[in-house]
This record gives sequence, C-alpha cells and structure tokens, in this order.
Amino acid sequence: MGGPGIAIDAREAASALRWWLDAGVDVATQEEPRNWLERTPEIRPLDPSTEPEPLPSTLEAFRRWLAGPDAPLASARSKPVLPDGAEGAEVMLLCEPPTRDELAAGQPIGGEAAILMERMLKAIDLDGKAYAANLACFYAPGSRLSDKELELCASAARRHVALARPKRLLLLGDAPCRALLGKPLLQARGHVHKVEGIRTVATFHPRQLLKRPSDKSLAWKDLLLLIEDVA
Repeated sequence: MGGPGIAIDAREAASALRWWLDAGVDVATQEEPRNWLERTPEIRPLDPSTEPEPLPSTLEAFRRWLAGPDAPLASARSKPVLPDGAEGAEVMLLCEPPTRDELAAGQPIGGEAAILMERMLKAIDLDGKAYAANLACFYAPGSRLSDKELELCASAARRHVALARPKRLLLLGDAPCRALLGKPLLQARGHVHKVEGIRTVATFHPRQLLKRPSDKSLAWKDLLLLIEDVA
C-alpha cells in the first residue's frame, strides 16, 4: 500500500483513510486538480421577462385564462369546469374545486348538490340570479389543498370576484374560506366579510349538507345573513 517505494502498514493506512473521511473526501476523486478556493459565481436574479404574465383585465379574457395552462391547478389530464352566469349577478357562488362528477357534468356544482343549491337560492329569491364558479376550475386530487395551492387560487379568485362584480359573494366550503379569508369554514361562517369590497358570507357546500342534513338550519342562517342590507 502506498506509492512506489513507499510501504505503510494497516494501522497507518487506517489513519490516512480516517483523515480523508474527516476532510470530506469520501467519494472518488477526479483526474485533474481542482481549485478548492475558487469562488462560486453569483446567482443573478431572474430576468423580469420570465415572470408570470399579469392576470387578464376583463371577465371574458379571464374566463378564457381559467381554462388555460397558467390557471391554478391546471392539468393536461383534466378538463376545466368554466364559470356559469353573467357579470354583475345578484350573488356569486365560489365553490370548492370540482369533483370528478362535476367535471363530467361540466358544472361548478353538479348532481344532487346542484338541485339543493337551486332550492337554497329560491328560498331567498335569488334563483336564476347567480354566477357560479369554482375556486379552481380543474379537478384537485386529495382532500386538502396545500398552502401554495391556496395562495395561487386566492390570487386568481380575487381577480375573478373583482371582474365579475357581483352584489354578494357566497363562499361554499372550507377551501374558499381558507383561500380568501385565511380561516376555516367553521370560523368564517356566521359573520359578514368583505372580499374586493363585496359583502361576503361563508356557508357549507351543498355536498356537505346532503351528508349532514342537520347543518341545513345553520346554512339557512348564513343565507339570511347574506341578503341583509344589500342595495
């Protein structure tokens, strides 16, 4: 062991190996010498031209953007569920991201939940006067969005509300509450909030009410709160 003409015993070899390990040389070395004192080049800031494009400034353009690759939770494996309704509606419904059933139906709220939502709106004389949209138009696998996903959804949702210009905003479910109000549904409901200057109330998604009919009395109180004192 050792170089030509240099012999070391096992104890010396172990001592040399331990030194190399302590020095951090525990991988194969390269053939050419390396300047370990060379300074690492500074990381330059990103070119401003690579920053994300600003969100569209009209509702029509924004709706097209929602279906594109830059929208929150966009996925080539999922078709988008676009909003339904007209600008300046009496109420905007902002729902949880669509389920697989809602993707198949192409509606922000689908199936029996849609029927229940119609009945809820009719009870407060707002049937046929709603603009319905999802927090994100694409299917989101898993039961809970990450903080980063919520941040992306919140930015887009605020622009959506500002462009849609509803008289009222009804948040349906936990994810819209966490995104726009920074708190879970159970803390958000029962109070009046403001999102982009719009009177906002949170309540249970109709899917939840179908699973827990006992919550319908609480949802009714939320609906009454929604329609109070709105010109």
